[in-house]
Amino acid sequence: MMRILVAEDERDLNSLLKKRLKEADYSVDSCFDGEEVFDYLMGAEYDALILDIMMPKMDGITVLRQLRAQHNAVPVLLLTAKDSIEDRVTGLDAGADDYLVKPFAFEELLARLRVLLRKPMTEKATILKTGDLSLHLDTRQVFRGEKEIQLSSKEFSLLRYMMQNAGIVLSRDKLEQHVWDYDFSGGSNVIDVYIRYLRKKIDEGHEQKLIHTVRGHGYVLRDEKP
Repeated sequence: MMRILVAEDERDLNSLLKKRLKEADYSVDSCFDGEEVFDYLMGAEYDALILDIMMPKMDGITVLRQLRAQHNAVPVLLLTAKDSIEDRVTGLDAGADDYLVKPFAFEELLARLRVLLRKPMTEKATILKTGDLSLHLDTRQVFRGEKEIQLSSKEFSLLRYMMQNAGIVLSRDKLEQHVWDYDFSGGSNVIDVYIRYLRKKIDEGHEQKLIHTVRGHGYVLRDEKP
């Protein structure tokens, strides 16, 4: 059964899409803002993403650009109330596979979805890259330039999550939730400790730092010139 993720902040439409897609024999998950898209994609693989442009926290275009920057090739069908050539071009240039303007007939959405699902998805990315830092998901190897970096299991998990969300500021709570169990009851500085470990292994000795502190908010991994 094909698995679809619906990201739409209009709750009635979200609920309707989920219901109708299930009736069409798809397995469906749904979320209501752009940041949640990454949470769902971390936990499961999807055959397609139905993505609204106008969403809280992170708009659909930003989500799409971030996905493509991470070499995530999941087919994306954009939904929007905007119907101008400029908006369509922006969406397609950001990496959308197709574009549907609201209001639309559900039968048309199904037809477009079938076309997307018939297209062979490009080879799944097994390497995450930020600057000269690369993380190999299949072999669990990490390199800064040509030098291999040895990481513990927790360090690898933390770095993987940060690279999958490169450019996004991640709070300590969010990092704890995704790297440790949700009922984690350790000290509040555990993330700070592991970030310090990663900085020592990844950034020490390099002029260009990749792990940055955003005071009062958390941490972000990004390729930023000094």
